[in-house]
Amino acid sequence: MKFIILGCGSSMGVPRPDGFFGNCDPKNKKNYRTRCSALIKTSDENILIDTSPDLRQQLLRHKINKISRVFYSHMHGDQTHGINDLRSFFINSKKQINVYADKYTSKYLKQSFSYCFKAFSNEYPATLNLKRLDRDLFTIDKKKKILIKSIEVEHGKVKSNCFILDKKLAYISDVSKIYKKDFKYFKNLKYLVIDCLWYNFHPSHFNLETSIALIKKFKPKKAILTNLSPVLDYKVLKKMLPKNVIPAHDGLTIDL
Repeated sequence: MKFIILGCGSSMGVPRPDGFFGNCDPKNKKNYRTRCSALIKTSDENILIDTSPDLRQQLLRHKINKISRVFYSHMHGDQTHGINDLRSFFINSKKQINVYADKYTSKYLKQSFSYCFKAFSNEYPATLNLKRLDRDLFTIDKKKKILIKSIEVEHGKVKSNCFILDKKLAYISDVSKIYKKDFKYFKNLKYLVIDCLWYNFHPSHFNLETSIALIKKFKPKKAILTNLSPVLDYKVLKKMLPKNVIPAHDGLTIDL
């Protein structure tokens, strides 16, 4: 089983569409960041977390020719606006793809992308089947049932969901607050992939100080910082971090 960080960039990516690199050195390939999506790859399934606007580029880069299911973390555009790129997988399989979202994200998806969920003609059938995001989800890897737990967190003014895979890896790409009642799920994991937008305070994201404080509290064997803005140069950030913490880069793959 593998966990692939398809994209680790903040809402406009690095560089931004206007070419702005901020503090990031354009000569370092690890500073080129597409928007956040991730893939859980098992022996039976390819489960996508979020459909970033850069999804097509991400899937082509990793030669992903099948998507089994999609889990949405939240309703923001940098997590949802690549949804139309799922259509090709419907064309290949002739089956609607199940996508899982909470009630807030479901409402947004149905309003914004109704054509994905409701047929307009025989030529344009519904490609996706919208389902409720349960707290306990499952996948199969080598005939073993694997638990994927979703945990609700705060992301500024909206709710977001993070995912804990097989009690080994937590993926928290967009978060400003984790509820204390849920701390128990994040302690002593092998891997913690956690939001770290920049150095200063932000109302909707963890900054470097908050991310490091939680890493020290949760004590994972290894932590990976994601949702990185142009403020954070890969090499500069890496030098500042404890030995068990690294910045993410697009394509970073974790074997579980």
